[in-house]
Amino acid sequence: MNKKELDHPSLDIVESKGTGLSGKKIVLCVAGSVAAYKSIELARLLMRHGAKVTCVMSNASTKMIQPDYMKWATGNDVITKLTGKLEHINIADYKKSDLIIVYPATANTLGKLANGIDDTPISTVLTVGFGSKTPILMALAMHASMYENAAVKKNISFLKNKIDFISPNMIEGKAKASEPEEVLEYVLKKFGLSPKLHGKKILMTAGPTIEQIDPIRAITNLSSGKTGVSLAKELVSAGAKVTFVYGPGSEKPPKGAKIINVMTSKEMYNSVKKELKNKFDVVIMAAAISDYIPTNPSKKKIKSSKSSITINLKKSPKIIDEVKKLQKDVILIGFKAETNVTNAQLIKSAKRKLKESSSDLIIANDIGKERYKKNSNNNQIIIVDSKKSITSGWMKKEKIAKIIKKQIELRLE
Repeated sequence: MNKKELDHPSLDIVESKGTGLSGKKIVLCVAGSVAAYKSIELARLLMRHGAKVTCVMSNASTKMIQPDYMKWATGNDVITKLTGKLEHINIADYKKSDLIIVYPATANTLGKLANGIDDTPISTVLTVGFGSKTPILMALAMHASMYENAAVKKNISFLKNKIDFISPNMIEGKAKASEPEEVLEYVLKKFGLSPKLHGKKILMTAGPTIEQIDPIRAITNLSSGKTGVSLAKELVSAGAKVTFVYGPGSEKPPKGAKIINVMTSKEMYNSVKKELKNKFDVVIMAAAISDYIPTNPSKKKIKSSKSSITINLKKSPKIIDEVKKLQKDVILIGFKAETNVTNAQLIKSAKRKLKESSSDLIIANDIGKERYKKNSNNNQIIIVDSKKSITSGWMKKEKIAKIIKKQIELRLE
């Protein structure tokens, strides 16, 4: 992409609604249906979720909407004819694009793809994409009688296991193209985004906290933040809007989330309390927060000449206990770590925390086991709610994050 394209004002909307399609290259083929005008809105929706959209227009569609409209909408040149630049190869050959969408898709375009006819820019792009196994999605639009035509049905039948279709809406004797929002939802799901998580606002804490004893010494813990970061990545990829309050963990924070960096338990507490002034759907407390903090940290370095020192500690506030007081209807998920206990003891401890914090779910684990010490990239969790407990088995933390994400989905409407 050259500087001129980067400066195109229409690209200002990219990722304004999410990052689920970031890095995805989508070809939008606009065929000659009256619904062609809706392709402008679809292009913009895809861009708002991060996609780069290149438009291919049929001759018939250019008589309904000017190519300049699509140039304005996407910020990219519009393909209306094939030239010596080999446009069809550049956008539809092997690994050139992530998805080809035909919106709206006419019976004529459908028939040409099904029968290997490539006499227009769209049909040639589809022929190349079909051969290179680039995913193709068709949103059909035509009169009901055409949709019921035996030849059209045969073409759909031939292609149904080879490409994806979005069924038209049967209204007023017409098989009308699905609305742009329906197509967007389908595309998001195709790329692994969750319809239940898409657009949901999630507040999450992760990582350790550091409590100063003096200006150069501190109390902390060995949490890397890996599980929290892995879970946040899963949620962002699923289309959620994640606010990530992150202590000084060693894992890089997730791209696409709003990152709030903190150091101490007090800073984390204040940040969470401030963020909860906004409305969230889910709050996840995955941080390994210091339970006790120095009562009177020294403003100067404590001399190392002393044979011993006494450090008084006080209980730090339990952030999780405040969440439901500030947002009663939020889905609250807490984490509980123990060391060298039985599963029965771990579940009992998790249920106690579930009740004390009014949480909906507690993710419990034992970090004292020898295998955890040898390989902290793996873990085993027990998911506990008021009715049951589920044990994950020993596995990578990235897979643990997927399991937790699924449990969150089950609790969302």
